[in-house]
Amino acid sequence: MAVVLDSDAVVGFIDVADALHDAADTALRDLAGKQRLVVSVVTYAEVVTGARIGHHDLGLVAGFFADVISRIVPVDVEIADRASELRAGTRSLQMPDALIVATAELDPEVDTLLTGDRAVGKLRGLDCHVRLLSPNG
Repeated sequence: MAVVLDSDAVVGFIDVADALHDAADTALRDLAGKQRLVVSVVTYAEVVTGARIGHHDLGLVAGFFADVISRIVPVDVEIADRASELRAGTRSLQMPDALIVATAELDPEVDTLLTGDRAVGKLRGLDCHVRLLSPNG
């Protein structure tokens, strides 16, 4: 099986100053080797953008995606449709987050979404397990 990493889980792992660093570091080290780690192309774009505007080291980010991530999942029409349903049903959910959640739900290899986003953690009735990272462990 596989785990989709939300953007804040990736940032939490690579950025030692991030509030989620300890929780993300522990979770990813625990998952590595046990499950495949995948991301939505949305997560890739968000994290690489952060690096290009100076929030993270671009080489570190590129290395993370090359060495740790098994697959970057593109957004297709099916994912976009499911994301639109999620977004319409939960107005506080932002579209990038809805696309990431839809990716986790619709990928047949994925059983878990790892996130630090409390709004995503509150979603009910999803076709995948949501593992919520917390700054408190």
